[in-house]
Amino acid sequence: MHGEALISKTVVPSGIEDPVERARAELRAALNAIEVKGNLPRRASDAIQRGAVKARAFADGNPGAAVAAAVGAAAAVGAVVWGLARLIAR
Repeated sequence: MHGEALISKTVVPSGIEDPVERARAELRAALNAIEVKGNLPRRASDAIQRGAVKARAFADGNPGAAVAAAVGAAAAVGAVVWGLARLIAR
């Protein structure tokens, strides 16, 4: 996943003695941190990916509960759509 790589890009390595090299490393880490924080599409993609992994693990462990959760989610979406259609029809 991207999370581990992003964290390592935003950390200043220890043991840099040269002040110029240390300043460059700090600047590089700060710019990477800004990029990570501001890249909303990538953050959303990573969050969706983590959620999918958790959902698959849940479905593998509890297939009956996963089916019930899917049916419940579909019913909730259906109720929202029905309610919106009813509001628009008035």
